[in-house]
Amino acid sequence: MDIVVTGRHCTVSPDLKELVTERIATVERLRDRVIRVEVEFSAENIKDPSDAVAVQITMRSRGPVVRAEARAGDKNSAFDQAFDRLKSQLRKAADRRKTHQGLRLASALDTSQLSASLTDTAADEDKYEVAGMVVDGDGPLVVREKEFDTSPLSLAQALDEMELVGHDFFLYQDAATGRPSVVYRRKAYNYGVIHLNVS
Repeated sequence: MDIVVTGRHCTVSPDLKELVTERIATVERLRDRVIRVEVEFSAENIKDPSDAVAVQITMRSRGPVVRAEARAGDKNSAFDQAFDRLKSQLRKAADRRKTHQGLRLASALDTSQLSASLTDTAADEDKYEVAGMVVDGDGPLVVREKEFDTSPLSLAQALDEMELVGHDFFLYQDAATGRPSVVYRRKAYNYGVIHLNVS
């Protein structure tokens, strides 16, 4: 397992890198097949110093990508919070797999989960194209475009992947119907599902 520790707008001391590497190495017992873990520290100049440092932990494996992030006043506290969230997400996913046997299909494990691309092409000073739209001036339009390679999933698999990524929703193609669908988190432990009928 490769562990990469980087800093954006800040430096990461060798002692902190060693601490992060030791702590991340303990996750292997919770999640098998881990290929690479990326830990990014970033410092931002904001008004509230208690949120000045952000940490994002991204775990890449043959299965879905697992991501956790947190903010705090210093690097150690931010990492501790993000690491606790990561462990919590992995435990929830492991518990779901225990109660829902056969949740993962071997074919779903072979897909690469993250090939994100951000397109922002400037046509000239006043007009520019963002995600296929031509924008005049410097309006409030902010568009971020991502593409993911995936295969059709069942509802149980989509719930599992949503928990691992740590988001409140997950877009997927339903394996049974072939329809684009979204699963989302409601209050407590309830979930909702939206299916689209494409005509």
